[in-house]
Amino acid sequence: MLASRGIPADTPGLEPFKGEFLHLKGEERSHWADALAANLAGGWPLPPDWLDAQYDLQPEIVPLWMAERDGFYYRPHIEGLALRIRVCGQVMPAPWLVIWGMSAEDVTERAMDQLREKSKGKPFKRLPSGIYKGEFDDGQAAARILLPELWAGLFTGQNTFVAVPNEDCLLLAPQVILPKLLEGIAAGLAGPGRRIAGTIYQQVEHHLLPANLQDPHPIAQPQRELRQGDLAEAYRAQEPHLPASLGVPAPMGLLRTQQGRSVSLATWQEGAPALLPETDLIAFIAANGKPLGIYFRQTLPRISSLHGTAVDIWGPRRLRYEGFPTALELERLECFATGEQMASLIKGANPAPAPRQSTAALASQANPGALSAQASSPVPAHLRGLSLGVQNDD
Repeated sequence: MLASRGIPADTPGLEPFKGEFLHLKGEERSHWADALAANLAGGWPLPPDWLDAQYDLQPEIVPLWMAERDGFYYRPHIEGLALRIRVCGQVMPAPWLVIWGMSAEDVTERAMDQLREKSKGKPFKRLPSGIYKGEFDDGQAAARILLPELWAGLFTGQNTFVAVPNEDCLLLAPQVILPKLLEGIAAGLAGPGRRIAGTIYQQVEHHLLPANLQDPHPIAQPQRELRQGDLAEAYRAQEPHLPASLGVPAPMGLLRTQQGRSVSLATWQEGAPALLPETDLIAFIAANGKPLGIYFRQTLPRISSLHGTAVDIWGPRRLRYEGFPTALELERLECFATGEQMASLIKGANPAPAPRQSTAALASQANPGALSAQASSPVPAHLRGLSLGVQNDD
């Protein structure tokens, strides 16, 4: 079995697992050898002996894109978040389960039991703002989002909102003090520790879901920006891993309308093939740096000569485009801002941008100024009425 997969029989650390192999049947042995080969191909060490490992298991919560990128065993938990298992301080690769002869359910259950045990006698702390914070002295407070029995009863008769801005921060609040929760999230995102998510989650019966806060709720727009920020973080992490041979990753930014609504924007500059994130808007820039206008991405299929192909990579979806629309083709799209209005945005972001800097300048622009409504817009309802001011007949 080992020889057929190019695995030396004297591979360091393999000896403790040979006894388990002898008890397996033919198909199980083949599966076990495949897992061992996959483990070595992934560059991961062999697992510690299960007799020791079973007493040092720790569940952790990470952004879903990170779990996909790193390639270890993970299980999606709630939207945007994934569950992983640490074994003796090492994130567990999936092949370890087969090498041990254990199921993912059994290992996860043991890890959750150990997390419950470590959480005993550590009540949530009420901060002066009124929100509650979990303090567990192990750097993994966010993992307690996996254990709602620890916090679900804090606000009797009220909706419970939860946030995990970084790995050592778990925040809870009732609906009446959601503005204070926003302040806590901002501090958590700016503080030390690995970022997890800015999104606010809401407990709905026995489930956690991204809080569904609709306009005119005062927290609807902040929640929208937090979710867009999580998406932008995923796209930023993705950029360095995109093969240069595929093209240029289009940077993502946010614009805020006069109505206070934020919209996501990607900038596409003429030249090399573009790798576009899925944003609300696309800003087009000529090869010489001239702004050509901002258009709704949902109307891009109107240009039949452009065909995007999905990029094979972890994390949020990107499409690769080889061509670039002509001026006549751009006129087929739903316009958000003319070239002149787009130029003023870039100038506002950078008073004297160089031609090749205009893409980054626009992507980083957070508050471009007054935007006003446009009555007709054949785009999704949440984007209708957004435009860069009243335009004349020309």
